[in-house]
Amino acid sequence: MAPHRARRRRIRRSGRRTLVYTVVASAVLVGGTAAGAVYVKAQAHDRGSLISSPSASAASSPPSQEASVEPVTEPTVDRDALLAKAMKAVALENGAAVSVAVFDIDSGEGAAYGEGAFDTASIVKVDILATLLLQAQAADRHLTAAEKTYATAMITNSDNASASALWDIIGQADGLDAANERFGLTGTSGGDGALWGLTQTTAADQLTLLQQVFGDDSELSEASRTYLQGLMGEIAADQHWGVSAAADGTRWALKNGWLARSSTGLWDINSIGRVTVDGDEYLVAALSNGNTTKAKGISVVEAAAKAAVAAFGSA
Repeated sequence: MAPHRARRRRIRRSGRRTLVYTVVASAVLVGGTAAGAVYVKAQAHDRGSLISSPSASAASSPPSQEASVEPVTEPTVDRDALLAKAMKAVALENGAAVSVAVFDIDSGEGAAYGEGAFDTASIVKVDILATLLLQAQAADRHLTAAEKTYATAMITNSDNASASALWDIIGQADGLDAANERFGLTGTSGGDGALWGLTQTTAADQLTLLQQVFGDDSELSEASRTYLQGLMGEIAADQHWGVSAAADGTRWALKNGWLARSSTGLWDINSIGRVTVDGDEYLVAALSNGNTTKAKGISVVEAAAKAAVAAFGSA
């Protein structure tokens, strides 16, 4: 599960993109609408001269005249709509909620489903380590041996004591929030006091954080990104669930979070990471709450991750 770096691009909601094609005067008409919009196919050029097919020669402009051009809009794909359709198959218990966001690294398209803030539980540990690395960069220092020991245990084994130690080192919520402002997270706020697991976040913000970890256009240095990616690719075997369910093999890196709320007994289950499917790479963040059991919550975020990837494989 070696880390695989990705180029970072900002998410463009719905993945709506417009391609403009240059069409020469000898183009062949292949379609039209009542409003007169048409699709056409351009002919090839040879040494600056237009080569027309026999059927189009008579309608071609004389070589001395400038060829006309016309923009043609390619049909767009509504990724949000495709994701919403795929999410209809995700079974939720009464009172439970789920939100998922996905970013196609190759195309730069993204999609999101669901709204509202969720408890991070242990997925905040990625944010804690990213904050520590950013602070170390600013101080022009390397992590200490103790910090590295804490970081390894916190990410690979989801060790809570290690997370608490690093939470204090970064300055708790104040330190996290300051780093997140640099990272571009706008809907995340650190938990009160020692309660790092009750940090509030959104799926869209977690996607932004993943872009900081796996993208080249990041506040984190290449060395910091490589270090964090490596730990996320070495998760303990008993935590091989979550967004990794959407991958088609072992090329994934993730961090999961799970928390039973003492006030209700209901479970927060979250998963964030990078997966590879048919050679394409995706960043995925799936958050849920209100699950009656941990197992049911895991089923929800895994189904949501698969739906997120399906929004790109279905069109």
